[in-house]
Amino acid sequence: MNDATKADIRQVTDTPTPTPDTLERVRRHRRHTLELLTVCAVGLVPWTVLLAVTLPSAYEVHQWRVTWVGFDVLLVLAMAATALLGWRRHRAVIVAAVFSAALLICDAWFDVSLAFGTSDIWSAAALAVFAELPLAGYLIHRVMGMISLAQWPSPKADTRIAE
Repeated sequence: MNDATKADIRQVTDTPTPTPDTLERVRRHRRHTLELLTVCAVGLVPWTVLLAVTLPSAYEVHQWRVTWVGFDVLLVLAMAATALLGWRRHRAVIVAAVFSAALLICDAWFDVSLAFGTSDIWSAAALAVFAELPLAGYLIHRVMGMISLAQWPSPKADTRIAE
């Protein structure tokens, strides 16, 4: 075994074990976050049904240019932040990459759904299928890989707290 391998093993075994208080706090925050998300998801169902029933199928939009240019500026900033944080090897790149992926998916959705019934549908669909959605998928795939490298409390530690 070479010195580098020994150093890697020593680093992993020297990682401090979280205290029971820390694990309990993490577990409590996780539960509260999941409860909040559950309430929000359930609450959005009637709101979405209400919108489906009451919104007009057509609407004259004001500030169309400002809306789309603003959205694309936000997308540029998200991608630039992702690139900058990635170059700096900062762990916040995960948040920026997820944000960029979400914006790309939204961009594809709005481009395609707003182009229905127009001659622009084919270019919007092509851009979504060949650029926006693949890039979003790639970013999500990379984030999942980075997250899998993170150290998490073991399920055994979580079980010990529940006892």
